[in-house]
Amino acid sequence: MEHGSFEDQSKATFSLTDEDHTLANAVRFTLNQDPRVTFCGYSIPHPSDARVNIRVQTTGDPAREVLNDSCQDLMLICENVRDTFDKAILKFKTEAGLSSMDIKK
Repeated sequence: MEHGSFEDQSKATFSLTDEDHTLANAVRFTLNQDPRVTFCGYSIPHPSDARVNIRVQTTGDPAREVLNDSCQDLMLICENVRDTFDKAILKFKTEAGLSSMDIKK
């Protein structure tokens, strides 16, 4: 859910349900890498509430668009980590003669 102003779309707070520090900190990291972002941060209103509020302020671009781009970047980072891990497993199995080991994805 987005909480923001209709007049100034460069500032908004997004509320994500069923999420915690794991996703929020990763999204915050990718948002901070974007030069269009002037401020971003997140908060968890209450420890027993599975909800994260992410605040995004940009240089003028719509905050929703910038958040979407950052989530796409995060997915690419995760895909790269997974690919690197899979290659390392394959290399280990072939070098160690353990190619018969069955490691499921």
